Amino acid sequence: MYIEDKSGGPDGPARIGRVYFSKSGKSLYYKGIVFKSLKGSGFKANYFDVETGNHFWISGPRKDQNDRLYGGFRDVEIDDDARDEYANLIKLD
Repeated sequence: MYIEDKSGGPDGPARIGRVYFSKSGKSLYYKGIVFKSLKGSGFKANYFDVETGNHFWISGPRKDQNDRLYGGFRDVEIDDDARDEYANLIKLD
């Protein structure tokens, strides 16, 4: 998934990583962080970190790599455990 921190503004730190969904689908888990949906009430964000309250945009990664809100892929880190799967995704035609 594409995970971008929106707590500091519309163009925050971003990464491609593996997230896990709760059984109910209402929570996401990423490296010990629990995210809950903003249920449409966020400004350019769709989830929040339940511990800090920081807002995030979390979505499936785009094949064209224009994941950032205003386009592009600059400074997006890719987690090692998702690198191969992501590489295969962006190569698909």
